[in-house]
Amino acid sequence: MPRFAALLAAALTLAAAPFATAQITVTDAWVRAVVPGQMATGAFMRVTAAADAALVGAASPAARIVEIHEMKMEGGVMRMSAIDRLPLPAGKAVDLKPGGYHVMLMDLAQPLKEGGTVPLTLNFVDKAGKAQKVEVRASVRSLTDASPPAPAR
Repeated sequence: MPRFAALLAAALTLAAAPFATAQITVTDAWVRAVVPGQMATGAFMRVTAAADAALVGAASPAARIVEIHEMKMEGGVMRMSAIDRLPLPAGKAVDLKPGGYHVMLMDLAQPLKEGGTVPLTLNFVDKAGKAQKVEVRASVRSLTDASPPAPAR
C-alpha cells in the first residue's frame, strides 16, 4: 500500500505541474511580413493570464528593438506609442491585433517573409512582482493580412 500511495502522489504532482507553470498562455501568435527595405513590423497574438499580470517587455533575435505598443485615436488622428506595461486581467483574453495593442519589432535583422517563423520572448510580471518569460514562435503572415486566424478547434 505505501508503494501505491507514493505512485499516486507522484502522479498527482505531475498532473498538477502544467497548471502550476502555465500561468500565462499565448495563442495565435503571428507577425506581418515586410517588403524589402522595410525595417519594422508588428507581432500579434492572444494572451490570457490565470491571475492578474502584465506584459512588461519582449525580445527577439529578429529585431534589435522590441517594444509593446498601443494605437489609439487622439484628436481624430490614429497614433502609435510605446507603453511600459499592458495589464492582463485574470482569466480574460487580451488581443494584440492590428490597430490596437501589439509588439513592435524595429530595426529588423533581415526581411521577414510569409511562411517563416519569428521567435519571441515575452516578459510578464504578476501582482506580487514575480517575473515569468514565455517563449513563442510566431508565424509570418501576408503583408495584407489584418485579421486574426480562425480559432483553434
